[in-house]
Amino acid sequence: MSEAVSPVVDAAHAEPFTGEGDYRAAVERIREAASAYYEGTDLAMDDATYDALIARVTVTESAQPGWAVADSPAQVVAAGGGVVGDVEHSTPMLSLANVFDADELRAWAARLDRVLGHPARGYTVEPKIDGMAIAARYVDGALVQVATRGDGRAGEDVTAQSRAVAGLPGALARPVTVEVRGEVFMTDDDFARANELRTAHGGQPFANPRNAAAGTLRAQDRAYEAPLSFLAYAVHDLPGGEGLTHAGAMAAVAELGVATTAGSPTGMPLCSTVDELLTAIAALGAARGGLGFAIDGAVIKADDPADRDAAGSSSRAPRWAIAHKFPADTRTSKLLTIEVQVGRTGVITPVAVLEPVQVGGVVVTSATLHNFDDLVRRDVRVGDTVFVRRAGEVIPEITGAKLDERADDAEPFTPPAVCPRCGGDIDRSQKRWRCVQGRACGAVESLAYFTARDSMDIEGLGDKVIRALVAADLVTDPADLYDLDVETLEKLERLGRTSATKLVAAIDGSRTQPMSRVLTGLGVRMTGRSMSRRLARHFGTMEVLLAATVEQLQEVEAVGPERAATIHAELVELSPVIAKLTERGINMAEPGVTPYEERAAATEAPAGERLPLVKEDGKPMSVVVTGSVPGLTRNEGNEAVERLGGKSSGSVSKRTDLVVVGEGAGSKAAKAEELGVPVMPSDRFAALLAAHDAGDQPSWPDFQG
Repeated sequence: MSEAVSPVVDAAHAEPFTGEGDYRAAVERIREAASAYYEGTDLAMDDATYDALIARVTVTESAQPGWAVADSPAQVVAAGGGVVGDVEHSTPMLSLANVFDADELRAWAARLDRVLGHPARGYTVEPKIDGMAIAARYVDGALVQVATRGDGRAGEDVTAQSRAVAGLPGALARPVTVEVRGEVFMTDDDFARANELRTAHGGQPFANPRNAAAGTLRAQDRAYEAPLSFLAYAVHDLPGGEGLTHAGAMAAVAELGVATTAGSPTGMPLCSTVDELLTAIAALGAARGGLGFAIDGAVIKADDPADRDAAGSSSRAPRWAIAHKFPADTRTSKLLTIEVQVGRTGVITPVAVLEPVQVGGVVVTSATLHNFDDLVRRDVRVGDTVFVRRAGEVIPEITGAKLDERADDAEPFTPPAVCPRCGGDIDRSQKRWRCVQGRACGAVESLAYFTARDSMDIEGLGDKVIRALVAADLVTDPADLYDLDVETLEKLERLGRTSATKLVAAIDGSRTQPMSRVLTGLGVRMTGRSMSRRLARHFGTMEVLLAATVEQLQEVEAVGPERAATIHAELVELSPVIAKLTERGINMAEPGVTPYEERAAATEAPAGERLPLVKEDGKPMSVVVTGSVPGLTRNEGNEAVERLGGKSSGSVSKRTDLVVVGEGAGSKAAKAEELGVPVMPSDRFAALLAAHDAGDQPSWPDFQG
């Protein structure tokens, strides 16, 4: 195997090629990958491998300048792979150089300071969106032309395909002539919808949102219109824009009605030092999974126009800007086998077993394949080289296979004919197949979920005890737990009378848990801890919840028609178990909640009865808890937010109303300070909760400071 096609190290530790042949082979690999990338047809190489090859070519050309080929991918925009059209850009659309860690960023900033002869007068930090760069020209406020970046000098005309792009208006708020540059991309929701449309029309699913955006933007005469979004990151010829900082120019663009990176959920932090830059970059990286669209790094720019003019640009990239790349969230690996797993509610899911691969800083050995219909559409087979990404930075998933590397004898996967756990029939009426035995098939898993700390919190009911109870036919559903006595339990292997006595007491003590915990433990599909709390606080009692219609369920925040229908069907299925639990004295009410009927009948809430974390318009405050709260676990802290009328959130944005900061708080506290979001120390939050629980009607500003 030649060096050029051997595994490559990360770009931050690039080494030059030792032979000219290997260097030239790497250049060709980059060009082929870039061509596929910019045409939006396929992902021929994962981002980390591409960045590493570019870095090796760059250091090789520095060490061996005589080897450098014409239009080297290290020196030209788009690595020579851009789709070139006949629309000439007013000024070149350049690429960005990359850095990969703090040391490299500090080195770049030091070089910039040397070029300027003084420290840069501030920086901006923006998300590096994984999409397709375009230039949009407006004349007298009307959109007249949209072109892709192409080779940086000229691009392809995609005006007709850009008319419905969200964030790129057909007419500006004022009749000005201006050119806006930015990124066309697909949000997570856009991507899901695009794949639904593409497969419905007989096509293969897109491998990733970036390819989907590029392919959609360049497609002509397509039978369907897939959604696209846009965020601007630059502007040219802005009337009255002379002397504006970059932040000021983006604010002016936003006033014209164009969506900008500064107006995205990430915002556009302003920084004075490299340390501040690193804090902002870390915050952006931490928020990466919850943005709703893919980013692969942060873009740092000198904010002051005089600094930008003084720094200038090379033929490929500006010297006043740099991209700080995050660990790649898409890599390739070999698919070793496909396993079929059965969940606690009987849902049957195909799971890919992979050769270990690091994705986004985490070693991944398995990934979801979603459902069997999706597996057939993607046509992923054992032995394939597959693309792996971490969906939402958490759940690894396979987005597609490198079909040109598939073995001739690779066989399509054959889905199971019967449930692999119990041998029963499979309900194939929905996308997610399910054993007809439902929860009874996964009794051990269902019981473990019911008794877990975040559910009914029954100490002593570990996996081994639950398996023993199920094997002895003593328990088949959660209600059976409350029929157990010491005499029965002490007969189980290695349990003994003392342990049995403690276990019975723990089971008995769980009867008083709030309704939200019961709901969580029952594991209603399309709900979790947060949704269970919302349902419990909205309806107040299990009786009212069970009687709720699909329409009434949609009154709950984040419950749409599909989720409401699923929850309704699940509650119907669970009603016999709920009835058994009720008969055994399990609490079926949420404490501190005004009965649903009273709230539904009231036209106006009595003055002075608003919960502490409810705004004047009656909507819940968005509250983020970061760090530890005295006396509460992390989940109990989120529960407390909702008990006080708020809505718990996991990320800080401009829409956040309050951040509770405790010991061990990280980047979220810094993000709150940067955005000017009110902050409450965790001990004061604990005091607010205690005052509320004591029957007082405190207001959170009284506890601030």
